[in-house]
Amino acid sequence: MIDTKAIRSKILDLAIRGKLTEQLPEDGMAEDLYQQIQKEKQALIKSGKIKKEKPLQDIAEDEVPFEIPNNWKWVRVGTVSEIAGGTTPKSTEISSTGTIPYFKVSDMNVVGNETHMVYASNYISSGYSGKIFPVGTTIFPKNGGAALTNKRRVLVKPSAVDLNTGGCTPFSLEMKDWIRLFMDTIDFGKMDTGSNIPTVNATNLKNQLLPLPPLAEQKRIVEKIEQTFSVLDAIDELQAKYADNLTVLKSKLIDLAIQGKLTKQLPEDGTAEELYQQIQAEKQSLIKSGKIKKEKPLPEIAEAEIPFEVPDSWKWVRLGSIVRILGGKRIPAGRSLTQEDTGHKYIRVSDMKDRTVQTDGLLYVPEDIYPSISQYIINKEDIYITVAGTIGRVGKIPPEIDGANLTENADRIVFSILNQDWLIICLSASAIQKQIELLTTSVAQPKLAIKRIQEFLIPLPPLAEQERIVEKLEKLITLLDK
Repeated sequence: MIDTKAIRSKILDLAIRGKLTEQLPEDGMAEDLYQQIQKEKQALIKSGKIKKEKPLQDIAEDEVPFEIPNNWKWVRVGTVSEIAGGTTPKSTEISSTGTIPYFKVSDMNVVGNETHMVYASNYISSGYSGKIFPVGTTIFPKNGGAALTNKRRVLVKPSAVDLNTGGCTPFSLEMKDWIRLFMDTIDFGKMDTGSNIPTVNATNLKNQLLPLPPLAEQKRIVEKIEQTFSVLDAIDELQAKYADNLTVLKSKLIDLAIQGKLTKQLPEDGTAEELYQQIQAEKQSLIKSGKIKKEKPLPEIAEAEIPFEVPDSWKWVRLGSIVRILGGKRIPAGRSLTQEDTGHKYIRVSDMKDRTVQTDGLLYVPEDIYPSISQYIINKEDIYITVAGTIGRVGKIPPEIDGANLTENADRIVFSILNQDWLIICLSASAIQKQIELLTTSVAQPKLAIKRIQEFLIPLPPLAEQERIVEKLEKLITLLDK
């Protein structure tokens, strides 16, 4: 199983060291951001919204735990944010309606303030002089065992909290996501006061060292983490559901991959429509040169056929519109393959396993009949798909048997401007395998015709994203197999 908790921890560690993103000159310096925050802090003091406190100690060189990029800056948490605790109201001061949500430690797992149905509105109107945390505050448990866990949340509206809950409010609202991210990297156990009940010491938290990147890089880091963590969330859900069936779990990950949910869509990738037009131009060039024949147009894609939504930069296509599909050939009736190495390897369906070809048991075409089937070969750049017996199995050809003869029970998928591994992943996905099942179950002796394969409906991403999906999925599958 994939240890997503360890992956999250590693990603956060890389993030706060500046190793998750590239440092760009146009981002500027963290020192400039720090000075801007100090101005905002002074404005809050002047307006009476926060109190002026004693300056925190300068950072000594031997305090710095690790190196950060040159345009970053080490600061203390208390120099860029306010640390405060809450106050527990009386039961009569809490209501089921209002505008000021009220949070207890037990509410740290509530997703979204809009789902929270307890309010401190009566609390406020009765003359409450405690702390109302503003939007952008990261709240966290500060007492008891919960204080040592990573239960944090960023407020999306002004809220009150109980006395077991603390808040870290950045002086600049734009810092809220970076503060929230950093809070997840802190070992709160080291801030314990040492009392019988574990308690986060506010002074220790204020003096905690915080690596500060320029604001633009903060946003890139947060965006990258959110996208990655959303994938890990999906994996957690799948693992919880299919913990006892690794095969099904891998299949579900493939489904996420072909739905565009394992990767971020990047503008610089271009669109699948552009890739599709490039493939069509190459196809027309081959037809014009006489290298391939012109085929009948494939059916238009009806909206009712589309099994799921894909990203806007992707495109639904018929498989035959982006590849060519060629058949294999059986040896003449009455003749048999031989174990004698004639130099003409022959690939059977029984040799096609684990998305490749098992080469240790290959047979050969006798020399005298080879000329009659010599053109029915498959190359290492192609993909095979089994069309009889075991139907729908796909894979690639090992380089050492490039150009081997192909059985009549499998077809050869030929293409150029596509990622080979992406296409194998796509054809292995449950959405495609379901199409195969529907096409073959009603036939007495099932065989998948080339025409049917051409009509397969597949989601097409831009080429660069195909490559990222393959890389991401390979890493995840490797983690599952450990």
